[in-house]
Amino acid sequence: MDAKGKVLKYGDNVDTDVIIPARYLNSFDAKELATHAMVDIDPTFVERLEPGDIMVAGKNFGCGSSREHAPLVLKTAGVSCLIAESFARIFYRNAINIGFPILECEEAAKDIAEGDAVEVDFQTGVIYNRTKGAEYQSQPFPEFLQKMIGAGGLVNYVNSNK
Repeated sequence: MDAKGKVLKYGDNVDTDVIIPARYLNSFDAKELATHAMVDIDPTFVERLEPGDIMVAGKNFGCGSSREHAPLVLKTAGVSCLIAESFARIFYRNAINIGFPILECEEAAKDIAEGDAVEVDFQTGVIYNRTKGAEYQSQPFPEFLQKMIGAGGLVNYVNSNK
């Protein structure tokens, strides 16, 4: 398994201003920014999050501005994977660029509940809900994108292949 943790679950249209409110963007330190992740929608997020936990959300996760800080703060805070029904395209691309694994899977996003124990195999795209004994199939990333995510993002991937 590539990711394994308990689930923190959110609804539809979670925008980048909720993921990391603009009032905190006066810092360039990802660790400092991560302390404010999700604060406006879930003030207990950072306290409840354990390294490796998995986020699950509904439709259009990461809508709003194009700031790459949004996936960065989630990754830096310790989220190992994000599963949603769908992502805003710019959030999707920003997540891949920084090596933050995200999966689209409507069935999993609807069925998985807050606190469920979930495991994800990025190579096959299989999502296992250990709490419910259920299995869901998402589309795995192509091999080159898996390598890019594994390298920690686009810049690291390019630099490692020089």
